[in-house]
Amino acid sequence: MGQDVVERIKAVLAGVLANGIGPAEIADDADLVDEYGLDSLQMISFLLGIEDEFDLELDYDNLRLDDLRSVRQFGGFVAGLVPAAS
Repeated sequence: MGQDVVERIKAVLAGVLANGIGPAEIADDADLVDEYGLDSLQMISFLLGIEDEFDLELDYDNLRLDDLRSVRQFGGFVAGLVPAAS
């Protein structure tokens, strides 16, 4: 998985959080829920933002909570859906 995927995910996350945290301040291993407090509406906005950013449709049937435990883990999930993005 390329660092580009992770950086793009961080940019989407920073936009959803809209609390002044920039993409560079988001750690690769930060827990999206525990550390950034994404609520259910923010999570939906985040996932829709990822779909727009990577021009893909997420496979929600195969998306597990563990895939959302860190930016890096989620990047691996996204890269698996779009191998050209990695």
